[in-house]
Amino acid sequence: MRRLTPVLALGALLLTALPAHAADGPAHRDSYGTKAPYTPEQNPRTYQRPPVGYTPVFTENVSRHGSRTATDSEDGDLILALWDKAEAEGQLTRKGEEFGPKVRALQAAMAKVGHGNLSGRGKQELKDTAVRLQQRLPSLFGTIAANGEKIDVVSSGQGRAVDSGNVFAGALADTDPALKPLIGPTRTDKDLLYFHKAAGGAAYRDYIAHDQRLADTLNSITDQPRTHEAAHGVLRGIFKDAFVEQIADQVPAAQAVYNLYAIAPAMSEESPDGQGWGMERYISRSDAAWFGYLSDAEDFYEKGPGFADSDITYKMAGVLLDDFFKQVEAKRDGTSDLGAELRFTHAEEIIPLAALMDLPGSTKPATPGEPYTYADNPWRGASVSPLGANIQWDVFQNGNRYLVRMLYNEKETAFKAGCRPVAKGSAFYDLDELERCFGRD
Repeated sequence: MRRLTPVLALGALLLTALPAHAADGPAHRDSYGTKAPYTPEQNPRTYQRPPVGYTPVFTENVSRHGSRTATDSEDGDLILALWDKAEAEGQLTRKGEEFGPKVRALQAAMAKVGHGNLSGRGKQELKDTAVRLQQRLPSLFGTIAANGEKIDVVSSGQGRAVDSGNVFAGALADTDPALKPLIGPTRTDKDLLYFHKAAGGAAYRDYIAHDQRLADTLNSITDQPRTHEAAHGVLRGIFKDAFVEQIADQVPAAQAVYNLYAIAPAMSEESPDGQGWGMERYISRSDAAWFGYLSDAEDFYEKGPGFADSDITYKMAGVLLDDFFKQVEAKRDGTSDLGAELRFTHAEEIIPLAALMDLPGSTKPATPGEPYTYADNPWRGASVSPLGANIQWDVFQNGNRYLVRMLYNEKETAFKAGCRPVAKGSAFYDLDELERCFGRD
């Protein structure tokens, strides 16, 4: 989440409803935004069976990297500089006295793992997801092994995505040693899996850097009285009132505390005795929910459905959706020797793809002049693109007919409105129907 400095109010302040769960209490998953650790969304025993006569012949996915450390030490450095000053002046609360050592321990743990790298939890998330993939499609992987079909692994080329591909592929090979020689080395395709920084993302990068409507919208969402109240509340829990009043930029300081809170669950395996870091002790549930909303608003406008009159945030994901279709079509046409295509990327690719495909939670852009709020929009970072988020297509064949089933974070998920499944309520779609529905026929 970008650290936003306080700005002058731009027009009327927005009245933004908090989620109903914002009362103090145990941390709510939504408050972590896109830093929420991964959990599969469906019990594997409840998956629909394919129609009679169909057997799995191919699977493909795109996955966000697993849980990771913070990408730098900036948040910890900022708040610890204030903490050291407050300690020297005797301006820490009782709770604040324990805060500094905990942050230093968390910072040290992240530095040991390496900033931006997969944490122990992140590696386990990927291993578990790979094992569940094999368990969902045992006959497919049996056929892959028996026929010597290839398993292609491709990533954005960024360290945590490369490592995610390697960990996932290694766990998949462990389910059946016969798969190991069939899994190619993790290759890089930046145009496909890092498109926001590749040639295809040039217009998008210009939007992020220069679009005044975007800047004004995010500033007006952030610069509300509730933000300043939340910032004051967070800091008062750590520092005595007199010290808090001396902090010129309270919002960035409080956001640093929130960012440490948000990343802490991803670092659970590196915590003392694996018991967690307890960062929720230093931010109330309601304040965490508010800062989580601000983080979601930024991601919504910068990566997700965005403004209703523009597709700049997600149009570039077309290269990835095209690749999903190309892989299935090559299987159907007999021009592919692949049994599986496994892709590993980032939130900057998963979130736009979800918007482009109208996946659940990503179907509603914001009307210009009516900003995104939790009250009137279902988009939540923790659901759309948690750490380890994934979209998977499984392909089933019966003669010359091919069906596709989509899983989103391992939940059977309908394709967009207008795509007709093979039967009402079915998770299976004829490939010809999907090509028609997505304008590929």
